[in-house]
Amino acid sequence: METVMHLQKGAHYLFHGSFTAPSRNRTRRKNCLQIQATAPSRTQRIMESLPSSQEVGGAGGSYSYNGLKRLDSLWSSICNASSVVQEPQQVVSSVPGLFLESEQAKDCTENLDVIVCGGTLGIFVATALSYKGLRVGVVERDILRGREQEWNISRKELLELVEVGVLMEDDINHIISSSFNPNRCGFEGKGDIWVTDILNLGVSPSKLIEIVKNRFLSLGGIMFEGCSVSRITIYDDAAVLQLMDGKVLSSRLVIDAMGNFSPVVRQIRGGRKPDGICLVVGSCSRGFTNNTSSDVIFSSGSVKAIRKSVAHYFWEAFPAGSDPLKRTTYMFTYLNPQPGSPLLEDLLEDYWELMPLYQGVSLENLEILRVIFGIFPTFRDSPLPAAFDRVLQFGDASGVQSPVSFGGFGSLTRHIGRISSGIHEVISHDFLDAQSLSLINPYMPNLSASWLFQRAMSAKQESDVPPTFINELLYANFESMQKLGDEVLRPFLQDVVQFGPLLKTLGMVMLTKPQIIPSIFKQVGIPVLVDWSGHFVMLGWYTFLSLYMEPLIQPVLSKFPAKLRYVWNRRLEAWKYGAGLDYKL
Repeated sequence: METVMHLQKGAHYLFHGSFTAPSRNRTRRKNCLQIQATAPSRTQRIMESLPSSQEVGGAGGSYSYNGLKRLDSLWSSICNASSVVQEPQQVVSSVPGLFLESEQAKDCTENLDVIVCGGTLGIFVATALSYKGLRVGVVERDILRGREQEWNISRKELLELVEVGVLMEDDINHIISSSFNPNRCGFEGKGDIWVTDILNLGVSPSKLIEIVKNRFLSLGGIMFEGCSVSRITIYDDAAVLQLMDGKVLSSRLVIDAMGNFSPVVRQIRGGRKPDGICLVVGSCSRGFTNNTSSDVIFSSGSVKAIRKSVAHYFWEAFPAGSDPLKRTTYMFTYLNPQPGSPLLEDLLEDYWELMPLYQGVSLENLEILRVIFGIFPTFRDSPLPAAFDRVLQFGDASGVQSPVSFGGFGSLTRHIGRISSGIHEVISHDFLDAQSLSLINPYMPNLSASWLFQRAMSAKQESDVPPTFINELLYANFESMQKLGDEVLRPFLQDVVQFGPLLKTLGMVMLTKPQIIPSIFKQVGIPVLVDWSGHFVMLGWYTFLSLYMEPLIQPVLSKFPAKLRYVWNRRLEAWKYGAGLDYKL
């Protein structure tokens, strides 16, 4: 007689018994196999056992299993699309004539200088603009609050928020939940490189956004919470928002801070498929006894097969909050979105197996507090120039973050000073046409050059390079940067690419590891290298212009007419930021 044992181990069921059982038992075996096929995954069991958390806006704001399935469904539609994921909704339209003379004007309840759509990152630029004296409103589809999961950042980046009036210096200590040193860049089987004060602070987004929101309101800002944008109509004299609840708002400028999946961005890009994706999964757990340092990046030793594809896994880890036993660990990978790509749930199944090995702990000894996941699409033609008069993208929606980064907060702090100054200038002089607004999100060769790094770190299904190549390449580069000193290594660790340090690093790698060069050509391809070479040349050109031409132009700028002065202010910023020369050690 057949015996069937249901031994649950992870997400699997093991069946023991005779394969020559009588036919009446085959039905029982078939039923057991059906149970196996529909059994919940380890990820589902873990996530559904956790207490429910309130979802918030922004990337990583959802922690539920249903939220994971929704995001996986979106990710699948991206992978299975040919070139256009879906025809986008036409959110923005232009109407000739004046808003004040239109039928819609009588329904308008608020006239503002700027309306920011999307509050999680938008509240920062909204506060900076309010600090400059503009009348600003923020439209947020939920109640604006920060997520529970911490952001990690450096003190230098928080001080940039103080400089633009978003925070007071005393606020910094209130929002920091943890600090940790030293910080590791690790490469499995190769070695470790240690630094200090790089992404070494854990910041509470809930406290941070509460402080910034209160400061925004104290400066005269207006919140429209629980409101979604239905459409944006551009008139000759105003941008008008129709909200889902029927409310009508007008402003001189609309800032789209609705993130990677902004409906306005989808309309501008025509629903085009992203050029690359970063998938991120992770957890915050209690039970780590060795918990004083962080990993800025840890590279797995080899590419791993997953689903119908392959992936190279990278890791990040840092202490979480004031509890000495709590730690956040992320696992992420870069992919070209295509059919057969792994889902986030697939990655999480690997994560539960690999994270304990990576951290030297037992999963059974950890108390999992929350599960984290996200997808971060990237486009090669970023930052995104303005496509409409009176509408400007900001934050993740603009694509100004590095293609190898999976968080836009560090990029926000770096650019908020120049962006808020540029917006204040266009409002003051009414330079609100698309061409003028595009100068605020200009071409930046250091950002475009970073595309090579994402391509080099993306595993390919059919590859002529060894499975250990990505790890070896990264270690060769980091080892060279360490030898060249802090002025080379530290900017790169904070997503700032500069011409001199990059040239030195490439030169040292070619001299010390010449055998790796053929594999680089195989991994990224000749067309990508040719395209990258153009951006590398432009990186050198922008460096020259910023170092030697800007000092000649800056003293005479005040004598220029307003429009010409605006154009040159933005051009000088593009040279400086596009060459990474805004970064100071």
